[in-house]
Amino acid sequence: MLALLAAGLALVVAAGAQDGPAPGSRFVCTALPPEAARAGCPLPAMPMQGGALSPEEELRAAVLQLRETVVQQKETLGAQREAIRELTGKLARCEGLAGGKAQGPAATGKDTMGDLPRDPGHVVEQLSRSLQTLKDRLESLEHQLRVNVSNAMLPSDFREVLQRRLGELERQLLRKVAELEDEKSLLHNETSAHRQKTENALNALLQRVTELERGNSAFKSPDAFKVSLPLRTNYLYGKIKKTLPELYAFTICLWLRSSALPGIGTPFSYAVPGQANEIVLIEWGNNPIELLINDKVAQLPLFVSDGKWHHICITWTTRDGMWEAFQDGEKLGTGENLAPWHPIKPGGVLILGQEQDTVGGRFDATQAFVGELSQFNIWDRVLRAQEIINIANCSTNMPGNIIPWVDNNVDVFGGASKWPVETCEERLLDL
Repeated sequence: MLALLAAGLALVVAAGAQDGPAPGSRFVCTALPPEAARAGCPLPAMPMQGGALSPEEELRAAVLQLRETVVQQKETLGAQREAIRELTGKLARCEGLAGGKAQGPAATGKDTMGDLPRDPGHVVEQLSRSLQTLKDRLESLEHQLRVNVSNAMLPSDFREVLQRRLGELERQLLRKVAELEDEKSLLHNETSAHRQKTENALNALLQRVTELERGNSAFKSPDAFKVSLPLRTNYLYGKIKKTLPELYAFTICLWLRSSALPGIGTPFSYAVPGQANEIVLIEWGNNPIELLINDKVAQLPLFVSDGKWHHICITWTTRDGMWEAFQDGEKLGTGENLAPWHPIKPGGVLILGQEQDTVGGRFDATQAFVGELSQFNIWDRVLRAQEIINIANCSTNMPGNIIPWVDNNVDVFGGASKWPVETCEERLLDL
């Protein structure tokens, strides 16, 4: 390789040094490198056919020819200098590599010729790997090109259909998201309202329990309340805490208001073990109001299903089973032989608003009382007619000596409630 580079450099120098006139030329022509030689050395201007040039014209042509030759020589010299510099640089690199051959490979174990292996077999192997890599890249590019071409060749109508379908699906998704957000908001509002309602009910119950624990009545006086039974069900009722002793006579008075049809149901019932109908006042279906004692029946001429307040009193004695019925202070009926010589058994359960089939239970919704009750009192004797009139016209307040109507003696269940009752005078105005 060093010999070849030296020979090339010698040829260039020799070509640049050669001079002498070209045969048959009036001017000096400098020898050119092979590229310039192929272009040709400029020749003197030849006389034009058909006539000789004047000396001045011949001189002017010679000057122009000489100027062109000088320009070409300058360009040739520049190219030669560049070639010489390039060859000189290559020669220097080759010499440097040749000089470091003894040190480089032995010291580092690496090639010094551009990191290429000097063994031809290694070169061929490396070229084979490079060609395989290029082949793989070419196949990958061809595959991608086929995929892109396939996608690009989809019919425009099909692409439009796909775009419309995607747009429709996106709109449906947005609508569904909006609906879910609305449902979430409604559910949150309903939950909040239900929670608030529950909290209010619990607070009211807590307040009521607190009042009961402190012994304070929520009403103006302990008897100024009514029990409300607004629905005909088998679970709304009131219960008297006290029970009855053994009785040989009684008077039961109460205020009631009901407009339920047919029949007002059962305002009260008293049941004892072995006899569910120990004392019952009931109006069931189209039957008249009945008084049951020890399951014996007497029909009473009372009419109270007009939606107004009415004062009812019933008296009974075991002697001959005598009974009386008063409505709004007036005696409307009397009779006898109602469970004569039968004492009322003690220790039973007294229920307001339901008829008992067993002691304290098995209520029948068709026999339930619908309306309001107040001033339920029981005495262990038969009140005189004047006493009943005075109670009915509000001229006297006489609580029962066996069962008085007081707040802490009455519990309500199943949705029945206690409310402040109208005054006795207001109830009279309702008659």
